[in-house]
Amino acid sequence: LLLLLFPQHSRHIQVLIKISPTMKIAVLASLIASAAAFVPAQQKAISSTAINALSDMPGATMPWKGFDPLGLATLGSESTLAWFRASELKHSRVAMVATTGYLVQAAGCHFPGMLSHDVSFESLSTMKPFDAWTAVPSEGQAQIIGTIFLAEIISESKGVHYTKGGPMTTIVFPPIDFSSVDADKMKSKQDSELNNGRLAMIAIMSFVAAANIPGSVPLLDGNPMF
Repeated sequence: LLLLLFPQHSRHIQVLIKISPTMKIAVLASLIASAAAFVPAQQKAISSTAINALSDMPGATMPWKGFDPLGLATLGSESTLAWFRASELKHSRVAMVATTGYLVQAAGCHFPGMLSHDVSFESLSTMKPFDAWTAVPSEGQAQIIGTIFLAEIISESKGVHYTKGGPMTTIVFPPIDFSSVDADKMKSKQDSELNNGRLAMIAIMSFVAAANIPGSVPLLDGNPMF
């Protein structure tokens, strides 16, 4: 086992096998100490790299540039940080769509015509958003969930994965080409997208809380759509 764990010390281990128990403990302790001595330096290097990468990423804006109170950026490698960023980006986009949809539903806006043979868009517009979702036929719900799943598969299967140095995921429906946008302008747009997405995540969590726990969000208390 020692030979597998510390191949660089194979000669010492072979000698260790032949010496007394007391000496074995002393030599083993020195081997473990020498191996552990490299760990803090590696962790420090990874942490420093991750923090620098975080400050250079889109979304690192004032007033809390590089805000990371839990130290999530230092939990793993650069691939881990890329996965965290992609997760934040996707959740931001979903939250912005969800918040907009909730507000549109609450305002009573709707498409003309019928959603199915017995459910009209107008009837759905009179319901609370969560009640409207429940009223959608199961076939319609399956189509919506299936479309989301398809978009996720497509975005995760494009070229080099973002955890391996590839670009971050892009919007699938509709596809938008940003290749001609100036780099500084693109950075500004990415900052705006993430900041708006973070606000939208707070908003939709507030909507969900207000809809399920009366009085949990004072500003929305008494609103007929919550």
